[in-house]
Amino acid sequence: MILPMKKICLVVRDKYQNEALTRLREIGVMHLERKNASSDALAKSLERKNRAESAMGLIQAYKTPKKKKPSAQQQAGQRERRAAPGGRRGRRAADLMGIEELEPYSLDAVNAPERPDLVDLMVGMGRDRKALEDRITFLTRERARVEAWGEFEPAGIKELAGSGIFLFLYELTPETFPAVPEDTRCIKMGEDKSAVYLVVLDREIPGMPAFPLPEKSISQIDYELKELQYKLGELDARIKSFADRRPVLNKEMAGIQSNIDFEAARVELTKVEDVPAELGFSYITGYVPAEDMGRLKEAAAENGWALTAGDPGPEDEVPTKLKNNKLVQLLYPLTDFLEVVPGYREVDISGWFLLFFCIFFGMIFGDAGYGVLLFLAALFGIVKTAKNGVSGVLKMMLLLSASNIVWGVLTCTWFGVEIAKLPQFLKDISLSYISPAKTEQAVVDQNLQIFCFSLALLQLTIAHIKGIARTLKSPRVFSEIGSLAMLWGMYNVVLFLVVSNSRRSFPLLPVSIYLLAGGFALTFVFGNYEGSVGRSVLTSCTNIISVVLGITNVFSDIMSYIRLWAVGLAGASIAATVNSMVGPMLGNFLVFVGVILLVFGHGLNIVLNVLSVLVHGVRLNTLEFSGHIGLTWAGTAYRPFAETVKK
Repeated sequence: MILPMKKICLVVRDKYQNEALTRLREIGVMHLERKNASSDALAKSLERKNRAESAMGLIQAYKTPKKKKPSAQQQAGQRERRAAPGGRRGRRAADLMGIEELEPYSLDAVNAPERPDLVDLMVGMGRDRKALEDRITFLTRERARVEAWGEFEPAGIKELAGSGIFLFLYELTPETFPAVPEDTRCIKMGEDKSAVYLVVLDREIPGMPAFPLPEKSISQIDYELKELQYKLGELDARIKSFADRRPVLNKEMAGIQSNIDFEAARVELTKVEDVPAELGFSYITGYVPAEDMGRLKEAAAENGWALTAGDPGPEDEVPTKLKNNKLVQLLYPLTDFLEVVPGYREVDISGWFLLFFCIFFGMIFGDAGYGVLLFLAALFGIVKTAKNGVSGVLKMMLLLSASNIVWGVLTCTWFGVEIAKLPQFLKDISLSYISPAKTEQAVVDQNLQIFCFSLALLQLTIAHIKGIARTLKSPRVFSEIGSLAMLWGMYNVVLFLVVSNSRRSFPLLPVSIYLLAGGFALTFVFGNYEGSVGRSVLTSCTNIISVVLGITNVFSDIMSYIRLWAVGLAGASIAATVNSMVGPMLGNFLVFVGVILLVFGHGLNIVLNVLSVLVHGVRLNTLEFSGHIGLTWAGTAYRPFAETVKK
């Protein structure tokens, strides 16, 4: 459900700006209307954030080492150091290798000339590593460039030039070598399939560029490369030692972001002109959920703010705040990852999205064995994180894996194992309509295709029923009814075209033609209704091509659901292929190789299935289903101005 919002204008005295913003952030209900304002303090804070992110990027690849509990003697020493004058925070920059906590970040410290801390130290190490890597890359390329010339001293050639003896190196192709003038004094140093190597005396060859001399000889390059590799290894080891500072950096980044939000809110305050300085005041606008207006009004009365509230206008970019039950909220990790939000004036389909996504997930994975592995992995993660709060991703993974298990059990699919080799009880609990253990494979495939099309009919019908409910008081409702009629008519046409001849028994096919014709007529007349039927018909005539293509779009949308069967079949084929490759290895000395290949093959198949779900399972919800319901996902997520760092 999309919560109704109120547009707010809040007026505060200029001399109380900081106090007002602090209190507003504590309330945490107002989504500020951004105006892309800027300030020097905000720019410096953003630069500080980028540096902190760079520091975090250095240690992202390393695991946080487990902390060992200090001995009683070490704990006593730590207490003495904390009690000493200056304590931890009195250390010099040279002692930052042992830093455990950063000074609290604040906007007042932005302009400090020197603030040596963990971020600065790590950014410096990252800069040093980049310089080392660039130098290594350059020397490696340089060595490959001059390798064919063998060992020689470039400095010696330059010294000879100072004495009036000029030597020029040339690396010519076999095709250009014959073009060298006959009077050229040269020594042929070597030749291979790609080049001829010459040392030319006295003067350059006209029209042919000489080979650029390297900085150093090959032996000197090799020596420097070894030295640089050693330094890089030492620096990487030092960077790795900071992996346990990840929580400190996270806290620092959260503090920076909090201050960025505060400064951004401060620059969004618009000063009212033509008011005496001592009476100056500013205002800020934003949006608040209607259900939270009471808290804001109470705070305004307590702090002496002027407050106006009203319904957003049609041109306002209103943020979207969703409110659903805990089950539907399991979808939020996916929509947050995809960064898709319905518009404020659109419809929330979170519940239907989750329901059908679970079905799509089970059909695409299609293997109960994989489902059990995912279920156990999710369960393990939930148990491990229960004390600190279970991630929504793990809860969603648990639900999706359950869907996968159910579908795999019904289709009698377990790690791609042949039906004949499965235990009888697994065959008995499968569903004969879609299980090759009880029905011929060709019939099962046909039934699955029909199921996919029927699933399309169900989901898209729900979309148009919701459309009918939204337009019930408008003549546009006839357009929705027409779209629904075309959907049902096209469903029978699809079945008639796709289902095999032996199973074509569709007495409603003639009725489908009437549904298509009648539905098209209704959408043609009322599809563009804006107060006048005549104007709607005229608009449809103007866009006759797109209106006619609407019928083919319905056909393609229904056909699109066949991907559920096709992708699931591909995954099952990969699993069966892996098993057939590994099977002969398990009975001989190659058993170890077979086990590795088995784990790798099925692991790769699981990864491919995850990608398939993200591509196909999400698409059917965000494109086909959303298209029929009129959802564009063009909304802006509700992000209130609130405190993000716990004090």
